Amino acid sequence: MENILKYKDFIATVKYSEEDEAFVGRIEGIKSVVSFEGQSVAELKEAFQEAVKSYLAFCRRKGIADAQKSYTGIFNVRINSDLHRKAAITAKSKGTTLNAFVKEAIEKRMEFA
Repeated sequence: MENILKYKDFIATVKYSEEDEAFVGRIEGIKSVVSFEGQSVAELKEAFQEAVKSYLAFCRRKGIADAQKSYTGIFNVRINSDLHRKAAITAKSKGTTLNAFVKEAIEKRMEFA
């Protein structure tokens, strides 16, 4: 089981660890590895919020101006050749580039923006 928690501008992935009999979370999209856990959902949410606050305090102490991981805006997408061909043809038929077509498709599907 995997779920997402949100707090401020941060998200975390959460899994249930049967071995530990606890929920275990990890803050995503940051420059460090920060994890937390809780025995209940309420405890997990509280631990997540405390982990974010601690991480932000750490960043302030270390003079890290941007606590979020930076992204270049460039990434590779691997799809099968038939889908690639269809996307390129569709983009061309709409008078746009494949890059603009993919960007628009991603923007339409955004959930956490």
